[in-house]
Amino acid sequence: MPRFVVQEHHATHLHYDFRLEVGGVLKSWAIPKGPSMNPADKRLAIQVEDHALEYGSFEGTIPDGQYGAGKVLIWDEGSYEPLLEMDTGLKNGNIAFRLSGNRLKGEFALVRIKKSQTGKEWLLIKKKIKSTAQKNI
Repeated sequence: MPRFVVQEHHATHLHYDFRLEVGGVLKSWAIPKGPSMNPADKRLAIQVEDHALEYGSFEGTIPDGQYGAGKVLIWDEGSYEPLLEMDTGLKNGNIAFRLSGNRLKGEFALVRIKKSQTGKEWLLIKKKIKSTAQKNI
């Protein structure tokens, strides 16, 4: 199964880098407020450049003067299962996946904001759990 990682990044502004392994790279989004397990929270996610797979295990400090300078910690990591075809979803601005991490579990979607000026603004949304329990009659 492909991997995901969320890195807490103490750069100019604290944010969380959400990364999904797709096609040999880490597709990446910066999430200012961090991911949420609450389906009512729709988190802004700004798509950034792809990163090499090796970057997914990085923890440490990016030196001053370099892009992204600041402390980086792994906030969560694990595997994910695509619920839609990823390449098509990335192109069309709608991907869905099931995360199996230490903190993030369950179904999520990344949806590109239609009126985005740059095309890089997405929303990370936790999907609601569907109840399978039946009522007694």
